[in-house]
Amino acid sequence: MSGHHNHHHESQTAMSFEEKLVKLFEHWVKHNNDHAGTYREWAKRAKENDMAQICALLEDAADITLSLNKKFEEAAAIAENK
Repeated sequence: MSGHHNHHHESQTAMSFEEKLVKLFEHWVKHNNDHAGTYREWAKRAKENDMAQICALLEDAADITLSLNKKFEEAAAIAENK
């Protein structure tokens, strides 16, 4: 064998705590958006099946879920400016 070796010397810089938080907030926002979409789809189905009260509750759940995103986005902005 010649002087070649198989491991890498690339240095990986670790994410700061703030960067990790921002990534988490971004993930949570996407996750909430996905859930809110599912809640709205089931709200529509409930309405189509004469379940207006369930429809309204699911719509409220979607709104509450999306309102959480405002908190996560605000927190992300603070973390990014640290």
